Amino acid sequence: MKIGAFQKFSLNEYPGKISAIIFTQGCNFRCPYCHNPELVKKELFQEPIPEKEIFSFLNKRQNKLDAVSITGGEPTLHPDLPDLIFKIKSKGFLVKLDTNGTNPQMLKKLIHHNSIDYIAMDIKAPLEKYDNVTNVKVDTEAIFKSIELIKNSQIEYEFRSTLTEKLLSNEEVVNIGKLLGKAKRYYLQNFVFSKTLDKQFKSAKSLSTDRCNFFTKVFKSNFLEFAIR
Repeated sequence: MKIGAFQKFSLNEYPGKISAIIFTQGCNFRCPYCHNPELVKKELFQEPIPEKEIFSFLNKRQNKLDAVSITGGEPTLHPDLPDLIFKIKSKGFLVKLDTNGTNPQMLKKLIHHNSIDYIAMDIKAPLEKYDNVTNVKVDTEAIFKSIELIKNSQIEYEFRSTLTEKLLSNEEVVNIGKLLGKAKRYYLQNFVFSKTLDKQFKSAKSLSTDRCNFFTKVFKSNFLEFAIR
């Protein structure tokens, strides 16, 4: 497993849990607003962190941490992801997985074996806009399969979309809601600039108050939980 970064402590990554975060290297999307370019562009990759270094830390935190979150990059690109998760679970930790949904076969395997405890899937756009937002050719059937797999599983989950003021129209965001149907949780993540894959996005603006109010009104009754964060 190519691990690009490791965060030892987080109160925000796994809902209601204290977690560590593993960041995997490599992604098959090129979203311009991505705030982890060093995990996406190969020329920015650092020397991978050895797994033994991660587990040396986790072994000392078995009574202090609740969970380990695995994010990226895109973790499901790595064939050895199930092995990493098995090792983490064997230490008694819960596991949260972040994914873009492009590998439903991997998700199906992990769900079938009860390997993960929480899934967060990023929904980049309505299906017809995926290529535009991610800057790659996307198999949207795979995206839809992943959404349905997650919704029909017994695992806790959330769907989430990162938005800027001009990235998607109101109608396109509403269409994401229709795509998700009666999902449990959907969150809109308001863009806040730090660093981005596309440097031109440094001038991108967060959602206006009016648009936040509009989406709250539209989505509040559609999902068990909805919030803009």
